[in-house]
Amino acid sequence: MLERIEWLGYASFRVMGDPIIYIDPWRITRPEHTADVILISHDHYDHCSPADVAKVRGEHTQIIASRTAAPHFEGAISARPWQVFNIRNASIRTVPAYNAAHPQALDCLGFLIGMDQHDLYYVGDSGVISEMAKVRADILIVPIGGSHSMTLEEALTTVRLLRPRYVIPSHWGSSHAGSTQLEAQAFAQQVGTLAEVIVPQQVK
Repeated sequence: MLERIEWLGYASFRVMGDPIIYIDPWRITRPEHTADVILISHDHYDHCSPADVAKVRGEHTQIIASRTAAPHFEGAISARPWQVFNIRNASIRTVPAYNAAHPQALDCLGFLIGMDQHDLYYVGDSGVISEMAKVRADILIVPIGGSHSMTLEEALTTVRLLRPRYVIPSHWGSSHAGSTQLEAQAFAQQVGTLAEVIVPQQVK
């Protein structure tokens, strides 16, 4: 599954499986691949972008979004934490995501995606929260952006808590992100032998 995960920049990812899954598309180019599923973690503009969703949405695309993001997309499923959606060969579980900038009452989401005998946990804009103890994943996408997501230290704490095999940092690589490639590489050094860190190359 690892080789199927593509970073589209900032907090946006595509999983090239069956189904093809886009997570929080934002500022992406119009791709060749139409989405089977689009996951929207919350309603902040850099995660919930109707213009970018329109670039990848097809006639049969399913959109699963937090309850505050769902009204932005016609036909979207309004999801709450801990729901499970089985779509083709994927099992998608919504996971709570919250911190000081994203109050728990808003029901922002992370996503646990089971596919090809692997479990991918997209943390979303969250702090280190107690609900993470219920999550088991061998691939972790963790934010390192700082103020609205996790600091490097919080991301490192999350790795220690979850003990994944692979870690992919997100929320970096642009002036908007707050973190640079140097910080992503510094995070990889701090993780050390706890997991294998993959600092991704952006797919255009």
